[in-house]
Amino acid sequence: MQKYILAFLTLFTSAIVFSQETVEKTYSFTLEEAIQFALENNYSAINANRDLIDARKQKWETIAEGLPQVNGSVSYQNQLKQPVSLLPAELAGGQAGEFIPVVFGQPQTMTATATLTQKIFDGSYIVGVQATKSFLSYSVNNEEKTDQEVRKSVVESYGNVLLAQESVAIFEKNKNNLEENLFETEKLFENGLGDEESVEQLQITLSSVDNQLKNAIRLENITRQMLNLVLGIAIDAPTRLEENLDNLAVEQIDFQLMETDFNIENNVDYKIAINLTEQRFYELKLAKSRALPTLNSFINYGSSSFSDKFNFLGGDQDWFDSSVLGLDLNIPIFSSGKRSASTARAKIALAKAETQLSEAEEQIRLQLEKAKSDYILAIEEYNTAKENLRLAERIENKNQIKYSEGLATSFELRQAQTQLYDAQQGYLQSMVEVINQKTTLELILNNPESKL
Repeated sequence: MQKYILAFLTLFTSAIVFSQETVEKTYSFTLEEAIQFALENNYSAINANRDLIDARKQKWETIAEGLPQVNGSVSYQNQLKQPVSLLPAELAGGQAGEFIPVVFGQPQTMTATATLTQKIFDGSYIVGVQATKSFLSYSVNNEEKTDQEVRKSVVESYGNVLLAQESVAIFEKNKNNLEENLFETEKLFENGLGDEESVEQLQITLSSVDNQLKNAIRLENITRQMLNLVLGIAIDAPTRLEENLDNLAVEQIDFQLMETDFNIENNVDYKIAINLTEQRFYELKLAKSRALPTLNSFINYGSSSFSDKFNFLGGDQDWFDSSVLGLDLNIPIFSSGKRSASTARAKIALAKAETQLSEAEEQIRLQLEKAKSDYILAIEEYNTAKENLRLAERIENKNQIKYSEGLATSFELRQAQTQLYDAQQGYLQSMVEVINQKTTLELILNNPESKL
């Protein structure tokens, strides 16, 4: 018995350990790893892939409609009250002008039939098969568009987490420095060597920085949860980022990207606009095809049995076979202008789609120029913010020295500190902006050789 109890406890302990390991699993990503993970696990990406699979099935569904179709049917009838027919009485030796009531056949009937049908010519079917290629292409491009949106969301979310982490670190450092300054200033004031206003100024600054630190900690948690959501994992799952915001921003500065040849046919929005135009074109062909005749063939084979009682499953029951071969030709003749109106509307829809395609092409070219401008601006802002941070640190340091020597007021020190804090946040935000703007430009270019 002890052996069984020990085995059970071992199994139970292992299950607990395994459960804890599963819950405590920590995800670790570089930016590129996070993108690749999201492309496989993001909720929208998963459904976009399902849409593509669905489109392939729909393509075959359309093609199969024109292939041979076989259908079977079994029917059973029991005439509870059989119909009566009247026959002239003279047929049975009766008097002329009189009729004899007669019941024909047996009350119960069972029939089994199999029918094979085949389209021979149907204009709408031909157009439908042609349109499936365009629809499948649209589904492929839509999946690519979804992947681009996932990439952009991952980059933005990843950058926001790094920004929040850096903000927490900076606020903690600033808070520690302020606490040291406040401690020293309070001691000076207690010893009569300082003024109360200096203490109060530092207390105001410390209180503000402390609130900003608390908010940054909350934002770090929220941005991490948002990243997890984009990645397609539980929002509370532990996630560690392997990138450094400063290094990542430097890596994203690539002026050669500005010289990349732009092929608008690579742009996914343009490809989708082409797909929509193609769909309007096939809708016009479909409207025209409705004026064409349709021809279908069929062959039918069946067997029927009759009885007074339900004994159709018996081996001695007689069955009578029948078969029919035929053609169905349907010729549209007159529709009171319905078909011509439908064709005219399809022509208008195609013309509108062609105009929208031209507009989309110009919009994409404008987006490209704006993305280039925004990317250059982001790099310039980054360089400026980096230099401003260096200057703000020097100014704040000088004011710290002057304040300790009694050459600067607490108000002047607080101004220098506030300027430094603004420069720190501006610098962090500028790095995130470089990363985001490069991503936007790359997505518009959609160069197969480029890599986020």
